[in-house]
Amino acid sequence: MNSDELLRRAKRVYMVGIKGTGMAALAELLVDQGVELSGSDVADKFFTDEILKALKVPYFEGFAPDNVPTTADLVIYSAAYNPDNHPELLKAKALGLPVLTYTQALGAFSLRFAPLGAAGISGVHGKTTTTAMTGVVVRALALDASVLAGSLVPDFGERATLRLGKRWFVAETCEYRRNFLDFHPAKILCTSIELDHTDYFRDEADIEAAFWEYAQRLPQGGTLIYCADEAGAVRLADHVKAARPDIELIAYGLSAQGSPFQVKAIDFGPGRVRFLLQGWNTTLGLTIPGRHNIVNAAGACALAFSLFKDDRGRWPNEVETARVAQALESFRGSRRRSQIVGEVGGVLVMDDYGHHPTAVKTTLEGLREFYPDRRLVVDFMSHTYSRTKTLLEEFAASLESADEVILHKIYASARETWDGVTTGRLLYDRTRALRGAVRYFEEPLDALPYYLESLHEGDLLVTMGAGDNWKVGKAFLEQRAGKGGESL
Repeated sequence: MNSDELLRRAKRVYMVGIKGTGMAALAELLVDQGVELSGSDVADKFFTDEILKALKVPYFEGFAPDNVPTTADLVIYSAAYNPDNHPELLKAKALGLPVLTYTQALGAFSLRFAPLGAAGISGVHGKTTTTAMTGVVVRALALDASVLAGSLVPDFGERATLRLGKRWFVAETCEYRRNFLDFHPAKILCTSIELDHTDYFRDEADIEAAFWEYAQRLPQGGTLIYCADEAGAVRLADHVKAARPDIELIAYGLSAQGSPFQVKAIDFGPGRVRFLLQGWNTTLGLTIPGRHNIVNAAGACALAFSLFKDDRGRWPNEVETARVAQALESFRGSRRRSQIVGEVGGVLVMDDYGHHPTAVKTTLEGLREFYPDRRLVVDFMSHTYSRTKTLLEEFAASLESADEVILHKIYASARETWDGVTTGRLLYDRTRALRGAVRYFEEPLDALPYYLESLHEGDLLVTMGAGDNWKVGKAFLEQRAGKGGESL
């Protein structure tokens, strides 16, 4: 029985690692389909705990073989766990229960919309924000669609999914270990392609090959939407154009010459930015920082407008694009993507998930444009030894927009072992060789006394990376507020 049949027939599903963002989002979709869910995860608290409680999904905190219900029709597990040594997955195998990974289950879910109803948003950078923006544009256009993002989205009601209908399905799809090859897209949006996940991809050619494999999954007459500002995405589009003339190509971005989704007339103001798309006269605006987010918004419009055209046989009119403009103007971002955590005593604290040099660089440049009068202090925690080692020089250079940089130990992945050489100190040494204002604290919370002493009114503290250094920003707000400051 294939994964699609397994998921369709399953009435009772058990999820191992149910607190993961993608897993909790999939849980939302399955509950919406009437599936009886249960699961397990570690005891640590995550924002998804509240989502699961709202869904009334029971789950164990801690893993044990006896947790696995013998009556389950299907077990779905997070890629964070190895089926060869995880006690619950070994028990599921012993019971003869069917087992799927999260990405296999997501791919099976996308088959419900085949051949023309599923869209996958992919790319090394920007896919979560682009997916979230696509959701608010889809809603503004009243499309019969559901959207799944890789993070909690305030505009989705503090959830990772937006469930508006069942004709279209838009999902964030990940390139790591070629996981997106489980998905069945009729449309693909590609934000960017460059070397990342160096514990898996050998080089840039390898990751580009993975995206080409993904594009080959497009059916006859499918659509590739790509960012014309990103060289890797342009190379993919050129490859598709040569090999698959049946595929519709839609470019977006600042460099998308001749496309209705070329970004024009950017105007930055205090706490906002306005711009135009070539094909429409409606002024669009955002209240989140960065030129990269303007481009993300253009991509979201390209995908949502393409769905609209398939649905209605025309592009959105002036009234409909005005609703889109209103939706983007009020867009609040997604969790850990230039997220404002709070402000106390005139010190603004933000958190951002950027963990690749390109993402770090563009995010900091955007913050510098958005907050020109604030001193920019960046607390960065690099993620994985392999990424840090391969991109060491790029990481050191990516922090140049900051007025001051604080670095820590590397936030390691459970999937890798230390090479005995690559450390947070190594990144500190390379960064210090390029700039003077850089400090090192092994643990993020070790930096708290320094922040309490050195941060003053008008400063912007950004905790950045895929690690847990966000905790120091939260602790700073709590301690400053407790000493007479006012927090948001």
